[in-house]
Amino acid sequence: MKDIEDIADIKLFVDEFYTKVRSDELIGPVFSAVITGDWQPHLDKMYAFWNAALFSVPGFKGNPFAKHAPLQISQEHFDRWLELFSATINDHFEGLMAEDAMHRAQLMAELFVHKLRNMNGNPGKVIV
Repeated sequence: MKDIEDIADIKLFVDEFYTKVRSDELIGPVFSAVITGDWQPHLDKMYAFWNAALFSVPGFKGNPFAKHAPLQISQEHFDRWLELFSATINDHFEGLMAEDAMHRAQLMAELFVHKLRNMNGNPGKVIV
């Protein structure tokens, strides 16, 4: 197996990951509730996000946490998200970039869960 090397590899794992997400009983409905038509704009944003995260390529604009904050999601959802993400990476890649992608996904999940808990525990407090 090879490592994640370029945007073509990112498109491969993003497309396959979201195929898994859409059919997942736990997190599929969460995504389906907010992406109600064409998935391509979301996929394009994810290509840009991971290209920026892994290769420092400019092009991603957005605030991922702000999109997740209003959703009814919990640790369980992030655990499944990570499970599917890691399985997708491990199915196709091995090496430093693959490990980096999984590590970044883990950190992002932990940060989002932490922020969501703070928001829910302190409804009057704005989390930045």
